[in-house]
Parts: sequence; structure tokens; C-alpha cells
Amino acid sequence: MSRPTGPMIQPQIILLKEGEVTISNDGATIMKLLDIVHPAAKTLVDIARSQDAEVGDGTTSVVLLAGELLKEVKGYIEEGVSPHVIIKGYRKAAQLAINKVKEIAVKVERTNEAEFRELLLKCAGTAMSSKLIHSHEEFFTKMVVDAVSCLDQEELNEKLIGIKRVPGGAMEDSLLIKGVAFKKTFSYAGFEQQPKHFKNPKILALNVELELKAEKENAEVRVEDVNEYQAIVDAEWSIIYAKLEAIVKTGAEIVLSKLPIGDLATQYFADRDIFCAGRVTGDDLNRVVLAVGGSIQSTCSDIEERHLGKCETFEEKQIGGERFNIFEGCVAAKTCTLILRGGAEQFIAEVERSLHDAIMIVKRAIKNTLVVAGGGATEMELSKYLREQSRTIEGKQQLIIGAFGRALEVIPRQLCDNAGFDATDILNKLRMEHAREGATWFGVDINAESIANNYEAFIWEPALVKTNAISAATEAACLILSVDETVKNPQSEKPQSGPPMPRGAAQRGLRGRGRGIPRR
Repeated sequence: MSRPTGPMIQPQIILLKEGEVTISNDGATIMKLLDIVHPAAKTLVDIARSQDAEVGDGTTSVVLLAGELLKEVKGYIEEGVSPHVIIKGYRKAAQLAINKVKEIAVKVERTNEAEFRELLLKCAGTAMSSKLIHSHEEFFTKMVVDAVSCLDQEELNEKLIGIKRVPGGAMEDSLLIKGVAFKKTFSYAGFEQQPKHFKNPKILALNVELELKAEKENAEVRVEDVNEYQAIVDAEWSIIYAKLEAIVKTGAEIVLSKLPIGDLATQYFADRDIFCAGRVTGDDLNRVVLAVGGSIQSTCSDIEERHLGKCETFEEKQIGGERFNIFEGCVAAKTCTLILRGGAEQFIAEVERSLHDAIMIVKRAIKNTLVVAGGGATEMELSKYLREQSRTIEGKQQLIIGAFGRALEVIPRQLCDNAGFDATDILNKLRMEHAREGATWFGVDINAESIANNYEAFIWEPALVKTNAISAATEAACLILSVDETVKNPQSEKPQSGPPMPRGAAQRGLRGRGRGIPRR
């Protein structure tokens, strides 16, 4: 996991058992796809996932830090130092480090919207600097910040940001739609006659099948003459026409359903200038309802005005080789959709993962306006601080807190290694610089192969990324250190020879067998 760290990295190719290929340099994605068996390694996978879910970035850093924390105390464990002493020291050091991050973090006031937007752009750019799309950083950072700005700024529900992939074209052809968009579903004859553009339409969402089809299962009809058969056929037609008439009476101009909408219903709606789409996926339909209002109905009767949604405009539009249904100006909730373009499908999937991380970072930056410098600057300042604090503590705790401080240097060291720099030389320069007063934000300068003030270089990260990574890595290391031994259940390794015998079968099989010669 040391390779996917920093901007000067190369993606990894993961080949799955099914022959599927994933190209990624996202730490959480790589660890999720690896077939990891060891229990301690699974703990590291869990903290990477939690970091990705909570913050969105720093997944590789948290795993590196946890591994380095364990490496630093390996010698103490071999010398017989109690794990409880190490755990106590690590937790104290983690608390000191978290408090120091909060102390040195810079609070950005949201009084000037232009300056605050610039902050969000810098945070998103830092998150993307280690991704495959770093060469298109400026284009995508604006898209991400605009997408998050579309959301309700109190809730900031990232699930209302939909991401759709359309293979083909260049990455710069990707676009942001301020509304909901999903791919055109399968349609029947008559769909071409339906209108494809509405202003201020009423929208009805259904979980009802509007299609005539033969009942092959769970159906039995007994007739004695032809007239009875005709009555049954007429009843089927009457049922579906009753559903369609009830929908038209609601005044809805757009009808969406999770289940199929057949050719009869499609033509019926086309004759009445109503747009319909069946087989809409559950995720897309739920997002439409969240955006336009209303609710998903499981019946066509008793539909009222409050069950319908509204938006400013609806249109079906061609994007690349796909047609999309687009709802804009949604009144119920602020939402948006990102349409991603590109060459290979694997590359577009990696772009989606990168944008997810950047979206989470921007969301956290809005909710927590404390920022710190990246590029190993914060870790070097914390390392210096913990070394100084350890000298004021007596006993074994002094060594443990010092070990925690040394472990934090793994981040700038790995940044140098991945960029091909002399890590020893760069770290020595950083230690000397951080020893001076007021040199808090000096970190690795990838472009100049030296050190620089990364805060002035606008390499910013939300302070939450650092505090969450330190806390998660410490807890994972303490959990592994507290384990006495690993016991494997031998029964789990034995293959099952067949289905289990019914209760009492063994006793019945032995019944009547004695020690003598068996009867013939």
C-alpha cells in the first residue's frame, strides 16, 4: 500500500478471478479488491473503508500510519515491554497529536463567498493530485465544487449527486447537469410520438406494471363456452384501461415506473401527449422522487395532487451514444448529475471513484472550516511536537510517544520515495526547518524536489482528514497489539463429505449389532 501515495504514483491493475480488470490507484479500492485472509490485515482493510466512508480521502495514509506504528514498537514487544504500556502511550500520543492539529489548523471564515469557493477548489485539487485525473485537475475541481454547491448546504447529502458514465469522447466532454438525469429505458412502438420536452410538468412515479401479458403461472381459467372466454379477455382489457384512465385523470404529464410499461400503454399515453418510461431502476426513481417531490405509488387508484412531483423543465437529450431523460429545476430538493465521458470503461470507473473522494472532501471542508497544509507538512510538525513532549515525560511512555512521532514521518518519506527523491535528505531539511519558529507548514515540494511552505502553495486539506486518520490508525494498531494469540478453528478446515445425517440415523444404523458374528 506504499505505492499509491502522493501525486507521483502509478495506477495498479487488479485482475479478479472472473477475469474482470480494475485499474485504480485509490487505496480503498485496491484493498477492497484484494483477497486478504490474515485477520490483522483485514483490520487494516476495515480502517481504510471507514476512512473512505467518513472523510473520502486519506485511505492510504491511514493504512501506512497503522503499519508504521506497529513497526516502531516491534522491538519493544520483542524486549518484553507489556502491550498495555504501549497501548496507553499510543493513545496518549494520538490525543496530543489531535489536539495539536486543532491548535495549528487555520479557520476559514465564510464571510467572503469568493474566498470560500477558492478554499473548496484548493481542497478538491489536493484530493485529486494523487488520482489518475490529476492532469485535468482544474476542470474537474470546478465541476466537483459546483456539484456540491447545488446541494442543500445544511444537509449536504452526497447521495443526491448522481454519476453516470457514457463511454466515448474526451474527459473534457464531461458535464454537470443541475438536476436528475438517467439513461433512456427500453421503449415500445409509439414512444417516438410522445413529446420529449415539458415546462413545469407534473410527474407521477409508479411501482405498477402497465402491460398486457399471458399469465403462465399461478393462473387457472375454466370456461364452458366461447362467450365466457371472451368475457375474461374483455375483463383483462378493462383492467388495464381503468389503470390508464386513472393515471390520465391525475393530470400527470410524465409517468415513470419501476415495472414495464407495454406497447398499449405507450401508445395510449402518446395519443394524450404524455411521456412515459418503464423499467426505471430503483436508484434513479428514488432520486427523482427525492428531487421533484411526490411519492412512489403502488396502485393507480386514489392518486392525489400531493402524490405528484414537479420540476421546471424536462427533456430527453442525446449525450454521446446515449439518450438521457433530464429533470432540471427540481423544487423539492437541490440535486445534480455528473455525466462522465472518456475512453476505456475502466478509466471512466476510476474517474468516478476519484470524483467521489473529491466530493467527500469538499463536503467535509464546508462542514468543518478548519484546514491544514498537505504534502507531509502537518505530519512533520506533529512529529516534532511529540518528540518535544516525550522529553517531558518519565518512564517507558517517553519511548512510546517518541515512537509515535517517528511513525508520523512515514507520510513525507513515502511521498519522496514515490517521486524518486532522496528521502533522507528531504526529511533532514524538513526537521531543520520545523525546528525554527513559524515554519509550521513546510512540507515536500514535488515540483522542485525540495521543501516548501505548502500552505502558501495552496496544498490544503480539511483538518478532519488528519484527525480521523490518526485516530483510526491508532485504534487499529492498539487492537492488533492487544491480541495475545490467534487461534484457528480446525473444524473449519475440514471439507464436508456430504449432507449431514438426519437426527438419530447413526443410532438406528448401529441398532442390533453385537460383538458376535453378524446374522446372514
